[in-house]
Amino acid sequence: MSKYQAILFDLDGTLADSIMDIADAMNRALSHFGFPIHDYVDYKYFVGEGLKNLTITCLPKENRDDETIEKCFQYLMKDYQNNFLNKTRLYDGIEDLLNYLSENKIKLAVLSNKADEITRPICDKLLKNWNFDIIMGATNDFPRKPVPDSAFFIAKKLNLLPENILYLGDTGIDMQTANAAGMFSVGAAWGFRSKEELKVNGAKIIIDYPTQLIDVILD
Repeated sequence: MSKYQAILFDLDGTLADSIMDIADAMNRALSHFGFPIHDYVDYKYFVGEGLKNLTITCLPKENRDDETIEKCFQYLMKDYQNNFLNKTRLYDGIEDLLNYLSENKIKLAVLSNKADEITRPICDKLLKNWNFDIIMGATNDFPRKPVPDSAFFIAKKLNLLPENILYLGDTGIDMQTANAAGMFSVGAAWGFRSKEELKVNGAKIIIDYPTQLIDVILD
């Protein structure tokens, strides 16, 4: 029996390839207010700390006043809530991984820095074929990752010690969160960030394809 009784997943860049829908919505918001837009590849480094921080990052530095940030953020939220599954899909291999984990009674959970009111409907659509014990996006109840409070909360709700939970994510923030919470940190190399970022932020193992996680669990 594996020591890992649950897998805690990041969402964007780990389970779901969502970068184009996020970028499209942000670019529409920027265009609406007359600001320059950005390329998809840039967004892979802009995302990870929530949509409010994304808005700040994407605005020109001279236009990052509170009023402009808020109106651009509100436009983004409304647009993205209506367009979050235009191009977003599960990464290749995720379905096979989730099937294996479900068949072997390993608990599943999601923790995202994306707003909870967007995280949940995305997961409801993309992950409806599997039973996730907990799905959490960002709320006012906890600080965002890498502060580990939300990860500790999930461990408590699952009735598991953190060391019995494996955390899979694609960014340095995810690795920091996992390690701060005492979970086993695994880097997803297919996501938005580089292997180097995952390594320097404390990934215990980095995998290139989702089903390689099975070998980590069985090791």
